[in-house]
Amino acid sequence: MIPQRVPDTGSLRVEIIPVARLAADPAGWDDLVARAVSLHPHYSRRSVEAHRACGLAPANLACVAVRRGDRLDALLPFRITRDVSALGMPVAQPFRSPFVTATAPLVADDSDVPATLAALVAGLAQASSGRAWRWPMLSTESGIGPGLLAAMAEAGWRTGTVAAFERPVLHRRGDHEAFLKDHPNRGRFKDLRRRQRRLADAGTIDLDTVTDGPALTEAVESFLTLERAGWKGEAGTALACRPDHAAFARALFARGDGPVQARADILHRGGKPLAISLALVAGGTACLLKTTYDEEERSNAPGLVLEAEIVRLLHETAFAKTLDSATLPGSALESLYPDRETVAEIVALPGGEGGLSLDRRLRLARFEHAARAEAKRVLRRR
Repeated sequence: MIPQRVPDTGSLRVEIIPVARLAADPAGWDDLVARAVSLHPHYSRRSVEAHRACGLAPANLACVAVRRGDRLDALLPFRITRDVSALGMPVAQPFRSPFVTATAPLVADDSDVPATLAALVAGLAQASSGRAWRWPMLSTESGIGPGLLAAMAEAGWRTGTVAAFERPVLHRRGDHEAFLKDHPNRGRFKDLRRRQRRLADAGTIDLDTVTDGPALTEAVESFLTLERAGWKGEAGTALACRPDHAAFARALFARGDGPVQARADILHRGGKPLAISLALVAGGTACLLKTTYDEEERSNAPGLVLEAEIVRLLHETAFAKTLDSATLPGSALESLYPDRETVAEIVALPGGEGGLSLDRRLRLARFEHAARAEAKRVLRRR
């Protein structure tokens, strides 16, 4: 694509450019990630480049970039795609894949955030050529989400919510005991301690954490093997069932520099993995991307035992300030994480956008949601 400039943004420069061009300045990209408000790892160089390397991002993936001088102050990868909310006509969407669980733009915390968001919103309208945006997985009540919605309203955009849910998150308390004391479901942790003791009846249980090197590579391979051995392997949805998905996991957790760090927590007995959690840690938040467990031990819930141990480690080692479950509704982590983050899908229409009304677009998108939910319900009954 030919890079585009957005006029009239004052001291800020807004561009619509190929991600490949952004990747040519890795230090600048990493610098924004290190400075971002309410950072999530999905639009970091580490994640986007892993997607591109494994064919999980389009070759022509573009982004809206906001610069102040030579410094990158905001970024949103996006694509144009046909969508039911526009009766099959094109809309713009933030870049997504099966592994992207948050889509807020990266915006520098040390910039003039309202001005940066205003420039970004101008770039969004230019990037979509005035078309609507269908925007899933946006935290609308925390982080940069409220400011983004306010900047859209200020620019004359109309927005509406298709659907929303409360995602479990955990903000670290003073210590683990204080966390347990105030937990609304403390009995769940007592139950998991009993299950952990039952797991230990067959041998000593150990917990290892690895963040780099051959041990991390081995943890990823063990994860792929363990997940494929369970129901996801039978259903064909395990990462190892698709070469591009397995390659993505290996690329994402390969050795790398930058502000996003990989982490694997392994619960094992006699060297045999019982459960493995893979996460990315950045900006004080650990995003728990994937967890799997030995289904032969299902009755003792080794996956949840591991999750409870990660909560303990959070308080004992302070490896992050927040745990982001990165889940959809119905997650088992809802019983462990007491805090919540509102995650919504919105439809946003730039000022002056014609065609279908906002209400009609929302009805179409909600119909699609309901149809998918019904399809899943029917499949679960079979």
